Amino acid sequence: MIGKLRGVIDSYGEDWVILDVGGVGYQAFCSARTLQSLPPAGEAARLAIETYVREDMIRLYGFADEVEREWFRLLMTVQGVGARVALAVLGTLKPGDLATAIALQDKAALARAPGVGKKVAERIVAELRDKAPAYSSADPAVVHLQADIAESRAARPVADAVSALVNLGYAQVQASAAVAAATRSAGESADAETLIRLGLRELAR
Repeated sequence: MIGKLRGVIDSYGEDWVILDVGGVGYQAFCSARTLQSLPPAGEAARLAIETYVREDMIRLYGFADEVEREWFRLLMTVQGVGARVALAVLGTLKPGDLATAIALQDKAALARAPGVGKKVAERIVAELRDKAPAYSSADPAVVHLQADIAESRAARPVADAVSALVNLGYAQVQASAAVAAATRSAGESADAETLIRLGLRELAR
């Protein structure tokens, strides 16, 4: 199985690149983000490769680095996510941003990728959320708060405060981060009014 290719860019297509390695041209399908990161034709390049072998074809998928390839593999384990959708997600979100979106259950961020609807975004979050926090830059307190709210395990004042900030027009992730900070400041026994006030102060910074 091919795991890496180093050669010279021969040509580009809409979603692929041909890499000339010792006179042999390898076609690798890539995310839009990876294609944009590669140099012009005629220059040297390196791709991490995932090889797919089926009865009727052999297809190579190329990635900027091993981290992107690992996320491709993870995404492919999700029901309803094929190679095309996985590449679309990676073309829309950097690996770190993808990990953070999953950790914070930000389905809207995932749904921005072409071909990813609400149901697919929900499945990605549900099936990969235990794997994402280790790769994300999200505050662990916010990750836990998002999970508690999603599963109705958050304290009522906390959930009410987040809901109030969302109703004021703030994104779920922003509201959760602000209330998490407010809770650290005021303590877990604070009422919803206090958390809303402190949360707004955090958002105004």
